[in-house]
Amino acid sequence: MQPTLDLGRTCWRIARADRLALIVDAADYFATLRTAMIEARRSILLIGWDFDTRVQLTMEEAGDWPTMLGPFIDALVDRRPELDIHVLKWDLGLLQTLGRGATPLFVLDWMTNERIHMQLDRVHPVGACHHQKIVVIDDAIAFCGGIDITVGRWDTRDHLNKDKRRASPWGFAQPPWHDATIAVDGQAARALGDLARLRWKQATGEDLAPVPPGPEAPWPAGLSTTFTHVDVGIARSQPAFAEEDEAREIEAFLLAAIGQARHLIYIESQYFACHKVCDALAMRLREKNGPEIIIINPMSAEGWLEEQVMGAARNVILEQLEQVDHADRFRIYYPVTAKGTPIYVHAKILIIDDRVLKVGSSNLNNRSMGLDTECDLVVEAVEGSENEAAVRRGIRQIRHELLAEHLGTTSDEIAAAEERECGSQLRSVERLRRGTGRSLVPLTPEPVTEVERAFAENQALDPDRPEPISRHVGTLVSTAVEAVRAGVFGRSGT
Repeated sequence: MQPTLDLGRTCWRIARADRLALIVDAADYFATLRTAMIEARRSILLIGWDFDTRVQLTMEEAGDWPTMLGPFIDALVDRRPELDIHVLKWDLGLLQTLGRGATPLFVLDWMTNERIHMQLDRVHPVGACHHQKIVVIDDAIAFCGGIDITVGRWDTRDHLNKDKRRASPWGFAQPPWHDATIAVDGQAARALGDLARLRWKQATGEDLAPVPPGPEAPWPAGLSTTFTHVDVGIARSQPAFAEEDEAREIEAFLLAAIGQARHLIYIESQYFACHKVCDALAMRLREKNGPEIIIINPMSAEGWLEEQVMGAARNVILEQLEQVDHADRFRIYYPVTAKGTPIYVHAKILIIDDRVLKVGSSNLNNRSMGLDTECDLVVEAVEGSENEAAVRRGIRQIRHELLAEHLGTTSDEIAAAEERECGSQLRSVERLRRGTGRSLVPLTPEPVTEVERAFAENQALDPDRPEPISRHVGTLVSTAVEAVRAGVFGRSGT
């Protein structure tokens, strides 16, 4: 089988990581990030969709360093005389950015600090957003995935029904939240530094110099290594804008990986609304001996508008897949806590045949394929390579641990169930699912109305590339009018 990573088509760069770790859920990520940043000496690049200075990076004993993001960054530059910190976040709008509790106090302070540089990223087409989540420390340690350092992300893998530690800065309870990111070192970290500096220049016009090679940065204490000496593919989505070229490597990778799958496809995503991915999955389901497909989604999208757009698109796609799933090889679930509360899925993970692992910022919606800026990391067990068996074992263990987390069991029990079910992950999940307690619940789509179908098929609010707003205005207005007449907006759950 040919490698899925194809430089220039399905990935932007391939670079070696001496160590790579998958980090699941933000409690471990925030604590690990804080440990790594304390060791920074020259440069920290924070590139993200959002940052909130009130976020607590750890709930444990803090030691000599602040635990809240804003004071922590201030302390870093106070104690590290050669350290520069660059923060680039999507431009949510000045009023929204400055109107968030203690955040404006730090923003104003940082604007006068010679070694903290904060910029808002507004260099993209109308309707697009900067969605990458990258942290690079001294070009030696880097993190890339789906976790924003902002309110509502912190949670443990226990996903307790109620957890006081998940409270927002205002004291409001936050829902259980499932997410993931990857840590790398070596040349892979330096490559992510190159990408972060490229985005900084595109957003600000300023060139940032790479960090000169120096002593090897320490791997974060307590962070278990998932792979060693492994090649990492870096795949992007980026719209053409001003002097920027379009990049659609993530889309190309997804279609190639789905097309090569032999036995199983495992997906975790915030949305399931990408029409090209739907078509690729439908093609595999039509085959006589195609792969089993499991998708883990949230029960519903976060906001009303997102649910109207992404929820309607998901219902349409599930209707289409049901029509072609002649061999009963497709399932979509949402996870719940021990007391049945839905867990919000924000992770963006793809596993193919325990041979390919992709983790990043891109969702399975249209805009993540070419409208928003995205970054995913890929690890692949290349057939015939010296580390093929080790990478396969590592990816299989990741999939088993993810399923164990969702099903409230152990990875050993997942492995045993698959052995009993002759390697079928779908039958194994069905065997281990519970009627009560921590489990995966089948996601049953609502019947699709003609109004919802029009919303989904129009794609005006979820386009896969920049398009004139005027192209969709008429359809949007008429669809909205019909929706009001049909009472869609007043339906329960919308």
